[in-house]
Amino acid sequence: MIKRVVLKNFKKFRETTFNLLPNGVTFLAGGNNSGKSTLLQALAIWEFCRGVLEMERGRQSLLTGYTKQGLGLSDDEFSPIAIASLKHLWTNLKTQAPGVDGYSLTIKCEWDDIVGAEKHLMISLALANDRLFIKAGSTNLTVEDEIPTLAYLPPFAGIGSRENFMSGAERRAMTGRGLAGGVIRNLLHDMHRENEEERSRLKVGRTKIKNSDLARLRAENSWEILQTNLAQIFRTQLEVVPFNSIYHSYIKVNCIKGAFDGVKFSRYKGYNARDLMAEGSGFLQWLSVYVLALNPSVSTILLDEPDAHLHPSLQAQLIDRLQKIAIEKGKQVLLATHSTEILRWADHLQVMSFSGGGAKYLTASDQKVGLFLGLGSDYAPKIDPLRRTRRLLIVENISDERMLKKWAEKIGLNWPQNIIAWPWTGGNSERKQLFLQLKAEIPELRAISIRDRDDQALNQVDQESLRDKTVDNANEDLVLRVWRRRHIENYVLFPPAIARASARNLHEVDQLMAEHALVVPQNFVAKDTALAMLDARGKEICGKGNQSIKAVLGVTPLQIASAMEPEEVPEDVRTLIEQIIALCA
Repeated sequence: MIKRVVLKNFKKFRETTFNLLPNGVTFLAGGNNSGKSTLLQALAIWEFCRGVLEMERGRQSLLTGYTKQGLGLSDDEFSPIAIASLKHLWTNLKTQAPGVDGYSLTIKCEWDDIVGAEKHLMISLALANDRLFIKAGSTNLTVEDEIPTLAYLPPFAGIGSRENFMSGAERRAMTGRGLAGGVIRNLLHDMHRENEEERSRLKVGRTKIKNSDLARLRAENSWEILQTNLAQIFRTQLEVVPFNSIYHSYIKVNCIKGAFDGVKFSRYKGYNARDLMAEGSGFLQWLSVYVLALNPSVSTILLDEPDAHLHPSLQAQLIDRLQKIAIEKGKQVLLATHSTEILRWADHLQVMSFSGGGAKYLTASDQKVGLFLGLGSDYAPKIDPLRRTRRLLIVENISDERMLKKWAEKIGLNWPQNIIAWPWTGGNSERKQLFLQLKAEIPELRAISIRDRDDQALNQVDQESLRDKTVDNANEDLVLRVWRRRHIENYVLFPPAIARASARNLHEVDQLMAEHALVVPQNFVAKDTALAMLDARGKEICGKGNQSIKAVLGVTPLQIASAMEPEEVPEDVRTLIEQIIALCA
C-alpha cells in the first residue's frame, strides 16, 4: 500500500509530499480546485507509466541499475486521465525547468514491503516535440519486490454497453489506462468462475456443500459477498451468461430482481433477466466501485467522487461496505468527495483536508466543520445572505425554524427577517466550531443556537434562560441554548391542539397519549411542568412507529403548532423567540 506520494511539477503541485494511511479508506476533502482529484490523477499516471514500462521494456526497466533511455509515447497513447494536451500535466504548463534535464515532472510512490523495508519507485516524465517520454527515475526495487497495483475510477466513468472477453494482461492494461469501467464484466466473469470452481471443490465426495464450508464461502468469497450486498441493497442478483470463445464475442451479465430474506434470494415470479445496462446510473456506479474493491489483483483503489450518482442512503451504504472490504481484504482506498453526508459520519482521522497547496489528515472531529464551508455543499448558498444579515440561528432541522416562526405568529411576535437558519445536528461544541469558522469570514456575525436536550441531565439547562450549563461559552456573540424538554416535539404534545389539527375528538387523542404512558398535565405551558412531560420522547411519539401521532392521526408537529392557541404555546418557546428577536434588533 502507498504510504507516501511526492509530486514535483505536476499540475498545481510544484513540490508537494502527501503522507497517506496505508490501509483503510481515506476521504479526500476540500473545495473545488484544492487538489483532491489531482492527487488521484497523479497516482493513476504513476500506475499507467509503470504498466507501460513493464509491458514494453520488461520488469527490469523498473529496477535499480536500469540505464536505457526513456520510452516515448504519442498523445493518443496516453489514456489514464483526460487532459487538453500533454503540456497540461506540468505546473503552469512549463515543461522545462532550469538546471534540470528534460525529465522535469516526477511522481514518486513509497511503500513498505512485507518485512517492513521501505521501497520506492519514481516515475519521471519529459515532453519533447509533443511526445511524452517516461522512465523510472529513483528506485530501489529488485526483481523479488512486489509493486502495489492501483485502479482509478474517474467521475462518471460508467460501464460500457459491450465488453469483449480479455486476458488478464489486457484487463490490467485497461485498468492502468484509467478505463476500469470497461473491464467490469470481465471481472464479474472471473469472480463467478472462481466461485463455481470453489463450490465444485467443496462438494467433492458429497451431495452438497457442508454448512460450515458454505458459511465460510459466503463470508469470504468475492462473488458471494457481492451477490449478498446486491440482494440486500437493490433486491438484485447478477447472472453471468456462460462464455464460449468459439461462439461469443461479448461477455453478458444480466440482472434478476427478487426478494431476499437475509439468506436466500427468491426471483420474482415471471421476471425476465435483463442486461446490466438496463439498470440506473446509481446502480452501475455502485457496482463499478464494489467490483473494483473486491478485485484481488488491485491493492489501492482511487475513487473520484463515486457518490456523484448516489442518493444519501446509498452513499452511506457504499462507504460502510467499502470500509468493511478495506479492513477484511487489506485494501487501501483513496476517495475524493464533496459529499457532506459522507464526511459528516467519517472518522476525522480518515479525512485528509486539502488547502493551501497541500493536504493533511484532521486531528480533531470538530475540524470537519470548517471543511463544509468550502465544499460547494447545501450550506454554501446560505453564506452570501449571511454576509448581509450577520445574524444566525442554528437549529437541528429546518422544520424547527418553521415551528418557531409559527409559534411567533401565534403569540403575536414578529419573526425577524434578518436572520438565517442553519441546520446542524451536532452538539454545542461542534456548533461553537461552526460559528468560529463562519465568524472568521463574517467578523460581525452573532448567533443563537437551539438544540434538543436528548439525554442530557435536566439540571444542566438553566430553567429561566435555557442556557446550556455544560459549555463554558465566553463568546458573547454566540448564545447556546437547549430545550428543557427532551425534544422540540415535546412542546406540541397538547391534546386539544392535536385534536384540532387532526379533526379528531379529544378522547381519541387522550387514548393515543395513554398508549405512550403519557398523561399531559394541566400546567403544560409552564417551565416547571411535570417531569414526565419534560422527559417524554416527543420525537418518537410524534413521528416514529405505528402508534405515533403521524401514523395514527396523520398530522405533523408543524400542523399541531399551527393549531395551537396563543395561551397554549409553552413558556420555553416564548423565551427563546424573545431572545431571537433581541439578537436581531
